[in-house]
Amino acid sequence: MHLRAAAIVVAVRQHGEHGAIVRALTRNDGVQPGYVRGGRSRAMRPVLLQANVIQGEWRARTGEQLASLTAELIHSRAQMHGEPLAAGALEWATALTAAALPEAQPYPQIHDALDGVLGAIEAAPSARGWAAALVRYELLMLAELGFGLDLDRCVASGTADDLGFVSPKSGAAVSRGAAFGYEAKLLRLPTFLMVGGEADWPDIFDGLRLTGHFLARDILVDRRADPLAARDRLVDRLKRAVA
Repeated sequence: MHLRAAAIVVAVRQHGEHGAIVRALTRNDGVQPGYVRGGRSRAMRPVLLQANVIQGEWRARTGEQLASLTAELIHSRAQMHGEPLAAGALEWATALTAAALPEAQPYPQIHDALDGVLGAIEAAPSARGWAAALVRYELLMLAELGFGLDLDRCVASGTADDLGFVSPKSGAAVSRGAAFGYEAKLLRLPTFLMVGGEADWPDIFDGLRLTGHFLARDILVDRRADPLAARDRLVDRLKRAVA
């Protein structure tokens, strides 16, 4: 096995005294794990940060063996790790990707969307500039893994107009008319998830509640549930920042 590709670092775990096991998302070959000799060294730690883009070269004698990985830095996002909101967003987006995606299966749309979200976090002067993009990324992750929400028309009446809620059971949209009297049992559907554009903070938090419900129920379950703690920390930081 020999692979050379640009990749986004999504997880780093110390292995032994000096090494690290790194998981990185390539565009055409999915998440690729590898062992980096000296990965905990002073020279390599700034390279192997979550959200950094590396040029990776994976080598293994067999497909079942953990590959040896050498990594060169293409683009660093180290400066964002010192900003609490940006750091929380990087931690969550990469942790979600690492936990949710199976290894060695290509998800080019997810790769491109993750790169876009990380770029938005890097470029935006405030969290409002990237928070909506993060919600859209979570929605894409659900869809790509087979748990997409049906937001085209009302599950009760069939209308495509005045959609305002989502059933927490079926993941299907519900119009405001059909939801009358049951609003407390449904999840709010923010407008920006249907028509795009900018979003205000109430809509962003509604979007986070919506995607968070289905991520926890359908993808981040059992041993993969640990990354949800990073999401909780991020949401708490966002609420404090806009309070």
